Amino acid sequence: MKRRCLVVAAVGLLALTGCSSPAEQPSQPNPAPGAAPATAPKPSGPYPFGTVQAKAPAIKDGKVGQVRRITTDKPYVFITMDDGAIKDPSALEEIKNSAGHPVLFLNERYVKGHEDYFKAILDSTGAVLGDHTVNHPNLKGKPLAFQQKEICDDADELKAGLGTRPTLFRPPFGNFDQNTLLAAANCGMRVSVLWSASVNDGVVQFQSGDKLRPGDIVLMHFRKTFKEDYEAFLAQAKKDGLTPVPLADFLG
Repeated sequence: MKRRCLVVAAVGLLALTGCSSPAEQPSQPNPAPGAAPATAPKPSGPYPFGTVQAKAPAIKDGKVGQVRRITTDKPYVFITMDDGAIKDPSALEEIKNSAGHPVLFLNERYVKGHEDYFKAILDSTGAVLGDHTVNHPNLKGKPLAFQQKEICDDADELKAGLGTRPTLFRPPFGNFDQNTLLAAANCGMRVSVLWSASVNDGVVQFQSGDKLRPGDIVLMHFRKTFKEDYEAFLAQAKKDGLTPVPLADFLG
């Protein structure tokens, strides 16, 4: 009788073990290499930011190519910020909260003495540094040596102060000549970037049509109206069904 009870108890124990639900099992101790945990956050963008999506025009005859907008069939738009004259204290949080990933085309004359301000933006927001010359002169018609000094010195000083040497260039006022494109290449730039829309005093201004288009490169500045301008850009992009993404990913 005692032996029979032991057998019944053993069978009951096996039955309980066999009915354990999968949720009660221990987690896999050795997941496959590269496998993401179940709680891994989803990507915040439409593609993995920081990966090359398109190439900049090739350097030809020793001169960088130039772009005004990006050719794309995706609903993407790009924001750029020039100069650095006014250090709006709200800029860091504005950019960080929106995930706009701008390119900052900075002049060393405005960065000097304020390196911490711009470094915080670059380090915390996914922004990319661009070259805009030291003193923001009109380069068109100037000798090659003059243009090269403005572009090269800006890149070198930004590297020293912010830890990154830019490779994207924007000519001040959008004015340039063939010497500009040659000087930019000689200074290690990969491309010259213009724009196809801009924001001033909280109003988006279009070079063509009455809305932002996929591939538009938008210009704004570090001015007193930084907050109004940036929020106007974000609102217009949303209205037009566009997502701000990093311009640098399309100038690989």
